[in-house]
Amino acid sequence: MEEEERENLESFLKWASELEISDSNQPPESSSCLGQSLCVSFFPDAGGRGLAAARDLRKGELILRVPKSALMTRESLMRDEKLSVATLRLVPRRVEVHIFTVCLLYEMNKRKSSWWYPYLMELPRSYNTLACSGHFEIEALQVDDAIWAAEKATSKAEFSWIEAISLMKELNLKSRTLTFRAWVWASATISSRTLHIPWDDAGCLCPVGDLFNYAAPGEDALDSEDSFLDVNLLRLTDGGYEKDVSAYCFYTRKNYQKGEQVLLSYGTYTNLELLEHYGFLLDENPNDKAFIPLEPEVYSSCSWPKDSLYIHQNGKPSFALLSALRLWLTPRNQRRSVGHLIYSGSQLSAENEKIVMGWMVKSCKAVLMNFATSIEDDKLLIRKIDRMEDFGRCLINEESGVKLLEFRMSLKKYLFLVLRRSLDIVFGNLDYAIDSTKHAVLIRISSNQILKDLTCLINESHNELGLTYCS
Repeated sequence: MEEEERENLESFLKWASELEISDSNQPPESSSCLGQSLCVSFFPDAGGRGLAAARDLRKGELILRVPKSALMTRESLMRDEKLSVATLRLVPRRVEVHIFTVCLLYEMNKRKSSWWYPYLMELPRSYNTLACSGHFEIEALQVDDAIWAAEKATSKAEFSWIEAISLMKELNLKSRTLTFRAWVWASATISSRTLHIPWDDAGCLCPVGDLFNYAAPGEDALDSEDSFLDVNLLRLTDGGYEKDVSAYCFYTRKNYQKGEQVLLSYGTYTNLELLEHYGFLLDENPNDKAFIPLEPEVYSSCSWPKDSLYIHQNGKPSFALLSALRLWLTPRNQRRSVGHLIYSGSQLSAENEKIVMGWMVKSCKAVLMNFATSIEDDKLLIRKIDRMEDFGRCLINEESGVKLLEFRMSLKKYLFLVLRRSLDIVFGNLDYAIDSTKHAVLIRISSNQILKDLTCLINESHNELGLTYCS
């Protein structure tokens, strides 16, 4: 299997080179489009397969260029007359991303006759986005806003699939590409792998360019020497479509040593947002946040949007949350007179501040009490799953079929006994079951830790002042 994957990758990189995708301004030294600046490598603890530096790279270097002709877009796929005519005739509401999803499935349906076949064979066969969640995965999240997001994602996927069925049948798609599972796969491909282009809101799929793994913005602080770097090196993004060269161009976001993984920043996301759109999350995400339940009056008494009322990854309440609570916990007849102070971020009084902080501590404790598992239990669970995965990888390396079968059976039993996962897990879905379980546990740990950090910060700061809270 590994040999087949290696051959497919080599075939794909050769195909990409023929399309003039390149990691160098110089003619390629081999049939591959990579090798001068980048190379494909595997990073088991940091995203799996990704792109590594083939040499030492300096911040701001152009490291990959993908011509417009090599980008998969709705425009390029709808050059197929049958697809174009059927889409225009049968889609009354032109939802760009749904049309792109149908186009992708239509192209997959062609199999080897597709011009994009080498690229299509390199796409993942499954994803862990929230839309792929079943009942167990949603239940395991435990965090209210995460459960809501997962239920919304799955419902949205099902609704869009039902709307697209008539079009896909008109295109004579084979039964395997008509299924909801196929629709979720195509939707997840587009959600997790498309890049922005100025002429189509649905974005584009970018061969080779979508091999970069993610790095959260803010992880790499500017060095003091950066102040005199050319302004062109200080880019807000790591890549983008450049009209003057008709290509998608990627640049290094920092200095890299040979062999180090080269990462791409897609933007600022929480772990839940990363899981929803891309199917992964970060062990340590500086942009993560947590929410606590708020009374409806909190929202109606202020002008801040709901998604701004959160707790930062470091345990500190957002400006909007703190201000909204200060206003809400002020007597109604006094709110108008103190509004200007609230919106400037000022404390109203020592008594109001004590009430606000006490309310947050009480609310956090209530949420923590509702978790079915403690943060200590979840951390232990992650360690156990990691050890079992490491053991499984060792068995694979030993090529011991009997031992590997025994391991997989014991892991299925473990998922059933400890995680209450049904024994009908088939071997093909075992990796998904493990990944989705880990994701749910990590979401719980993150939310749990943020709420704990908030209560600790409040208690520490007010203990210094001799204040106490009623819990």
